[in-house]
Amino acid sequence: MPEITYAPYDATQEPRQLESIRTLISTDLSEPYSIYVYRYFLYQWGELCYMAMDEGAMIGVVVCKLETHRGGPMRGYIAMLAVKEHYRGKGIATNLVKMAIKAMIERGADEVALETEITNTAAMRLYEGLGFLRSKRLHRYYLNGNSAFRLLLPLKSQQQLGQRYHEHEHDECCEHEHGEHDHEHEHEDVRDKDD
Repeated sequence: MPEITYAPYDATQEPRQLESIRTLISTDLSEPYSIYVYRYFLYQWGELCYMAMDEGAMIGVVVCKLETHRGGPMRGYIAMLAVKEHYRGKGIATNLVKMAIKAMIERGADEVALETEITNTAAMRLYEGLGFLRSKRLHRYYLNGNSAFRLLLPLKSQQQLGQRYHEHEHDECCEHEHGEHDHEHEHEDVRDKDD
């Protein structure tokens, strides 16, 4: 098999590359996107889009963006990832995601987020293997009725993000008193309340 090469999106090649990206993604993803969705990402964050090529033919792509999230951290977002079926299981998706994350870090990302169908076990394995954590379940998120997980990859410590975490002698969520080790109920992660 010839060597797989990787390249960033090239706006000067838009007519050819955009059509290849659309074709590849529409084959693999459950959500149909209009041309305007692709242009929204590629015109503003083309430098965060990477393609995998085999002898000039596009076989994989990742499309991302990076912007301030609700006035807080710089959040990278993996909007679309697709690899042609014949090429799956060869590390191509992992390489594309790693390239995108590296580019987001170079541009100041504090974290990276994405959504994936809860039934997409291959994607869950890929992202969790790269350190992504499940932050929220989104009921009936997709048009096909499937639910999704929002996954989050923290890139900087909470102190670096300027979050305020207070350590207390007791846990303020409870109105009862308890010792240090007899507190057994779970707490909601407040960072994800408004995602």
